[in-house]
Amino acid sequence: MSAKAAQKQRTHTAILTSADRLLRARGIAGASVAEVMKGAGLTVGGFYAHFASKDRLIETTIRRTVATMRDRLFTRLEDKPPADRAEVALKRYLSPAHRDNALDGCPLPALIGEIATSEPAHAAVLGEEIEKSAARIEEHLAVSGTISRRHLALGMLALMYGGLGMARALRGTSLSDEVLRACRAIGRVAIRHAQETP
Repeated sequence: MSAKAAQKQRTHTAILTSADRLLRARGIAGASVAEVMKGAGLTVGGFYAHFASKDRLIETTIRRTVATMRDRLFTRLEDKPPADRAEVALKRYLSPAHRDNALDGCPLPALIGEIATSEPAHAAVLGEEIEKSAARIEEHLAVSGTISRRHLALGMLALMYGGLGMARALRGTSLSDEVLRACRAIGRVAIRHAQETP
């Protein structure tokens, strides 16, 4: 790789890193091109050498951020007993540490509401990432009951995103901790029921 190409790649990465921070902290509306470039230590004029539009930047950032979160969620899961793997992922996601680390955690609990209301242009990329996450969860489900792996995986994701979003909104209260415990308990019951039902 030439020095020029290497510099362009570093700049591209800096823009994505800045967009990632802003997306988590302020949402899609708060991640303006000017703020993203300022966070990367660059001028706005250089933006279009890397992305055709803010929408392309947001979509690339969502894909990159969610892929990183997915890797973290499923890391070393194969070291756990197969019947426990989905529960381990549930506990990791719906943990007080993940709730309290919103700036380095999953942005989807906040972004889902924004995409549903003011940013519908990003629904397709959200759907792609939910499909990928559901497929990864399905790999760790041992379902023998009447519910399909896919439905259980999608239900788990809804529980995880909704539960974490509610817990973050209530952070600093005892209700926030209770929401996390309740969501983990419901997820555990669903997973175990699906594994045990003939």
